[in-house]
Amino acid sequence: MKWAKRRDTLHEAGVSSLKAISQKKDLISKIGSPDRPPRNNTTQISPVPRSSKKLNIWRAESDFQAFWLKFHATQDHLNIDASAKAIVNELEISRVEILGGKEYKGAKKNIAEYYKEFSEDIYDVDENTPLIFNLWLKDIFNEQLTSKSKDLIRDLKKKYESENFDSLKDEFINSLENQRSFTGTSLKLLELLGINQASPSKDDHDESEKSENKSEEEDLENNEEVSDSDDSNIDSSEVVDIEMDMEELNQEEIISSSEGSIDEEIEMGEFNNIDYANSIPAPYKIYSSKFDEIIEARELISPEEAIRLRSQLDNLIKPHLTTIGKLANRLQRLLLSQQKTNWDFDLEEGTLDTSRLHRVIAEPGYPLSYKQESENNFKDTVITLLIDNSGSMRGRSISLAAICGDIISSTFERCSVKTEVLGFTTKNWKGGDVKQEWLKAGSPSNPGRLNDLRHIIYKSADSSWRRSRKYFGAMLREGLLKENIDGEALLWSYSRLNKRQEERKIIIVISDGAPVDDSTLSANTENYLDSHLKESINFIESSKNIELQAIGIGHDVNKYYKNAITIHRAEELGEVLLEKLTKLFKIDQIV
Repeated sequence: MKWAKRRDTLHEAGVSSLKAISQKKDLISKIGSPDRPPRNNTTQISPVPRSSKKLNIWRAESDFQAFWLKFHATQDHLNIDASAKAIVNELEISRVEILGGKEYKGAKKNIAEYYKEFSEDIYDVDENTPLIFNLWLKDIFNEQLTSKSKDLIRDLKKKYESENFDSLKDEFINSLENQRSFTGTSLKLLELLGINQASPSKDDHDESEKSENKSEEEDLENNEEVSDSDDSNIDSSEVVDIEMDMEELNQEEIISSSEGSIDEEIEMGEFNNIDYANSIPAPYKIYSSKFDEIIEARELISPEEAIRLRSQLDNLIKPHLTTIGKLANRLQRLLLSQQKTNWDFDLEEGTLDTSRLHRVIAEPGYPLSYKQESENNFKDTVITLLIDNSGSMRGRSISLAAICGDIISSTFERCSVKTEVLGFTTKNWKGGDVKQEWLKAGSPSNPGRLNDLRHIIYKSADSSWRRSRKYFGAMLREGLLKENIDGEALLWSYSRLNKRQEERKIIIVISDGAPVDDSTLSANTENYLDSHLKESINFIESSKNIELQAIGIGHDVNKYYKNAITIHRAEELGEVLLEKLTKLFKIDQIV
């Protein structure tokens, strides 16, 4: 029997095994990304892999959920923050996996294979602290671990005082079969290691519950989507979904969405004319703008071509997921940390800090048992990525620009930071309809710009990444990339951003050279477009309400932009862009 035909049978067997081990006949099981830990009486199982090589890892997901339902009992809400909760959850996951492995030897091997796979891709202890705590507990019970896993445990002990780990080793061993006692030991460990266990406010807790319920509903609706959240050190409701199952792209969704009207978030009038003409610094002129267009990416390609180009982009993304994914994770954690409620502890007045009540009991006169909420200075933000779609960007440059637009949009959306991705080029090489009109008029001197602009919206600020991602591949379309008139494109992006209500607005330009349009330059002075770009940049930078950044690919753009970085290889784009974004948001970071 072919493997493809066995997948349905294997899935049914996995669900049956899950119900049998957990002893929950009424268990609801969906296809989707497994939650860590599972929620209530519902589990999700990833689609059966397309190769038998990953079968044991797939089985391990089902085994873990079964063990959680069998050995874990619902307990009272723990008054600890998200980072501490993530560690406690992973320790509890490790506990039930150890218990399950004692009864089911096959499952024990599957789980060992699962952690072998994921530990090989972990290089940063700070980013994966909860998962490494899971491995540390397994090491205490002499579970099968790889040398890489042991190295990670060693690095974790270096981060904290190793003697504090060892001091509770016996308590963990003795409390393995007693969940309440085990949880108490886990909390004791966090206290010894100095990991923040701040109790969130009641309002925070209520919001968290609402968020989890909402997330659960979304997971059930979008159960076809597979994500890898096992190696994240933030709460499961906030985990980055960078590495999707690219092969599961919903083709029907692409086809059906392309048949509808233009996104409701974008005003129809915007597609009829360029609306920034009043901002154009003199003496720059436009011979005629009636042939210019602002167009959505989906209007440029057919549904079938959208599927093909998206698949092509997915294949290009895969080699960069490890590097760019880590940076995106780091950026997301920075953003989320700034958006969360912050507390000052060990104060003499304020709200009673329940996590430190033991101090009052031990020493009634102890005054520092209060906390106060500190001000969160994170500003509501919108970001525009303005990508040069000129012919010189063809190849690696435009591919990596598309990858960055895709991944950054996804990352920011999960942090409630609105992002739009725009492109700019011309409709024709060496002039179009407007040049023909100029020729018919007798070619008057100093006509100004002589080509038809094409400004492209790959993703508007108010559209979702999930809806827009299907059309990022349009950047790879043959014949799209032509000439570039940077100054007008910059003013266009400025006009869009200037209308928005967000407190902080950022434009990041990605380009590989100076503005070039043969028709315009041949009929005007040779520095005509260059001068206009400088004037446009000065206009935006002097406005003070929008931050302007630039990344030049193989071309020094520092002569144009005050805040610019030049990279010499397209391969550097992802890392440099994400590092620049991280620095931008560290400005607001609360110290």
